[in-house]
Amino acid sequence: MVQAAESQPGYLGRESLEGPDGHELTVVYYTTDEAIRRWREIAEHLVAQRLGRERWYEAYEVRIARVERSYRFQRRRALN
Repeated sequence: MVQAAESQPGYLGRESLEGPDGHELTVVYYTTDEAIRRWREIAEHLVAQRLGRERWYEAYEVRIARVERSYRFQRRRALN
């Protein structure tokens, strides 16, 4: 599904991580609400959603959110 998500118009990027308890989190970024809707309705994605509910997941949560601002800090290593 990663390749399918990346190939969609409006795709900006993704971030994934897995916790020590095995729970996974993937955040996928798109440019517009319309791009998100198109991704949600792709046939391959609909099949994966159905299989997820029937076979793989006891529960899951989807959040649609807008990022208004994002920044980060990283200390540079000193040169010796």
